[in-house]
Amino acid sequence: MKKHHTTLYWLVFFLLVLQVLSFVFMGSKLALINGEIENTNNALEQNSKIFAETLQAVEAKNQKNFDEITNVLSDQQKAQTNFQEELALVKSTSGDFSGVVENAVKSVVSISTDKSQGSGFFIGENGYIVTNYHVIEGATKAGVVTYDNKLWAVKIIGVDKFRDIALLKIENNGYSALDLADSNDLQVGNKVIAIGNPLGLAFSVTEGIISAVDRTGPNGLDAYVQTDVSLNPGNSGGPLIDISGEVVGVNNFKVGDAESLGFALESDQVKLSVNLIANQTLVN
Repeated sequence: MKKHHTTLYWLVFFLLVLQVLSFVFMGSKLALINGEIENTNNALEQNSKIFAETLQAVEAKNQKNFDEITNVLSDQQKAQTNFQEELALVKSTSGDFSGVVENAVKSVVSISTDKSQGSGFFIGENGYIVTNYHVIEGATKAGVVTYDNKLWAVKIIGVDKFRDIALLKIENNGYSALDLADSNDLQVGNKVIAIGNPLGLAFSVTEGIISAVDRTGPNGLDAYVQTDVSLNPGNSGGPLIDISGEVVGVNNFKVGDAESLGFALESDQVKLSVNLIANQTLVN
């Protein structure tokens, strides 16, 4: 009986030793696996960092390439615009105003009232139109026809009777405006054109030169451009334009039935008048 107990004890002891050895073996394996997992995580983290840095470098390079392409396209667009402007200027200086007229006529309007008819042109932004005061004087009804043959209701913003200027406005502001020249740059002999509505012939163009500057008008103001451009009833309020496409004056009156004696209020006075009427700086 005692012998059986001893054998049993040894068997239990052997099992305990075997279990301990198993725990030790499993622990070492787990430690090894944990180490491998940690190394793998470190490697993944390192690779992620390298990938992120590589991606950032690629994105930076792509952005740089994109910016360079954008700049090239922008330069090409500017060059094309400059070329078109230079082409128009070359046409004008050679006696061909077609390049200027093609752009300017789209900014000119025909004005009809129950009293008279005349011309005008867009100035500044938001649909503002300049014309002569006498074109709308005493009228109870008025309308504006744009170059695309659309009829617009018009609102009178204000008038300057002394300079014979009226500021009108239509709701549509999608039309381009004409720029006003510096009156100090006007020179006798410079070529100019008038665009207007003479005798109801809308958007007619006539050509001539500046005959004199700083002429005295009926209001006593020494601020009128004398020109030999043909002006007729209906031209009043329309622009007098130089070879660069800028407005040098607003066509105002002619001397009786005389030929080649037309007068336009100089552009600097037009700027002053418009800004006074609007009580703000619409044009510089």
